[in-house]
Amino acid sequence: MPRLRIVAASVAVLLAAGCGTDSDSPDPHSAQPPPAPAPVDPAQVQANELGRIPVLMYHRIVPTTESVYDRTPQDFRAELERLAREDYVPITTAELAAGRIDIPAGKHPVVLTFDDGDPTTITLGPDGAPAPGSAVGILLDVAGANPGFRPVASMYVNADPFGGGQAGAAALRWLHDNGFEIGNHTFGHTNLRTASAEKARQDIARGDRAIREAVPGYEPRTLALPFGARPRDPQLAARGEGYDYSGVLLVGANPAPSPFTEDFAAQAIPRIRSQGPDGSEAEFGSTVWLDKMAANPGSRYTSDGNPAVISFPTGKEGPAAPYAAAAAPY
Repeated sequence: MPRLRIVAASVAVLLAAGCGTDSDSPDPHSAQPPPAPAPVDPAQVQANELGRIPVLMYHRIVPTTESVYDRTPQDFRAELERLAREDYVPITTAELAAGRIDIPAGKHPVVLTFDDGDPTTITLGPDGAPAPGSAVGILLDVAGANPGFRPVASMYVNADPFGGGQAGAAALRWLHDNGFEIGNHTFGHTNLRTASAEKARQDIARGDRAIREAVPGYEPRTLALPFGARPRDPQLAARGEGYDYSGVLLVGANPAPSPFTEDFAAQAIPRIRSQGPDGSEAEFGSTVWLDKMAANPGSRYTSDGNPAVISFPTGKEGPAAPYAAAAAPY
């Protein structure tokens, strides 16, 4: 959709999600809207809304790692603290796919994604809040210590997520109520490449239906491909009888293009495995990629703080045709 039509939707998403700190929220007892932020010169913050965006992939957060897909709580916290320190702001996959990137000037979007619905991602305590050592508990803690670091992520679930039963359903509802995205990872973690077209469609639709049943009124908007395997008919991942998705996540090994560029493919969004510099295949891991982007800041997406326009340095190729009217070179 054109960028100029995105503003209202973006604001609605943020308000519905309850994101931000108390100081960011309007006083419900006041008739006056909060003051709009002062305009920022895009050149002052070196805005580049055609730059690349890291989409980080997580699985389990465990004290003792057993595979390259695991991270320890200490490593996970350190990575989030690094993102906050380097001015990244989390957004969801659905917001990325739709081009709804409404973050402050000078900040960089990052997407945090979690596959498989592991209980280490979120477990609710007796008080109904996420356990402090869970991924969501750590994310909330880091966000609380870093105002402006938006505590949201995209959670991709299979059958019986987060331990299943009532506990799993309660966790799904908590995520929805607190602005997290719940995405489909197929019901049976099916390899969609080797499955027949009908089997692939059935398992995607079944996973979608399970999410809707657990969270009444919720509509999943994106899919993460198990094993990063696309169906033989790639269109089947995005839509079929019983589902219709605006974005599909690969596994990949590199940052995603800006959604406003010709290179962006909403049905094939690459991700970066969260990984330290010492692990196997670390050249494709998050630490290495974040280092590369820090060393070449002009390559990453930097917001101008104004969702009505797309700012970028003069000399760069402009945005894709649907967004041309919003182009604002400087």
